[in-house]
Amino acid sequence: MSLTRRQQEILDYLKQHIGAFGYAPSLEEIAHHFHLSSVATVHKHLSNLERKGLIRREWNRSRSVEVIEGDAEGHAVPLLGRIAAGRPIEPIEEAEAISIPPDMLGRGRTYVLQVSGDSMVDEGIRDGDYVIVEERREARNGEMVVALLGGEGVTLKKYYRKGRRIRLEPANPRMEPITVDEEEISVQGVVIGLLRKYRAP
Repeated sequence: MSLTRRQQEILDYLKQHIGAFGYAPSLEEIAHHFHLSSVATVHKHLSNLERKGLIRREWNRSRSVEVIEGDAEGHAVPLLGRIAAGRPIEPIEEAEAISIPPDMLGRGRTYVLQVSGDSMVDEGIRDGDYVIVEERREARNGEMVVALLGGEGVTLKKYYRKGRRIRLEPANPRMEPITVDEEEISVQGVVIGLLRKYRAP
């Protein structure tokens, strides 16, 4: 289950308001709390939360929002942009957060990147998926890493070291590995989880 930062904030506000007053805030109160100019924006966020199974509403009643406990726990981590699984590209900075389950958090700083390309498809990672990354500067052989090449391009590959040479291995037989000297690569993090947003066909 993934939430944008705003969806997580609204969900938290609903919980706080219901806990304090015993009933849900109105659309206008939510809009006022978050300085939103239109209740239509609030309605859109609530519809997304309902579609994700985190709240339920009765359309013929005012203040009828009910938070569904048990499925809503999560931690917001930054979505830093997109990373190529095929060839190196620069990540795109995006002002958004993704909510992930607590058991998917890394030991260190954790962030999310959206995957572009299909070089890791045999690892079950598809174009458009989101990888959860624990920030680390060292990796073990066989781990999937976010690697900075030559101080410029960032790519997603399996990591293998032999002496001073590093091989970045794709998980697609149609693509060739990247082999570089250790001075040419900087590990930025290790992939520890995967999120997928299912889309209607």
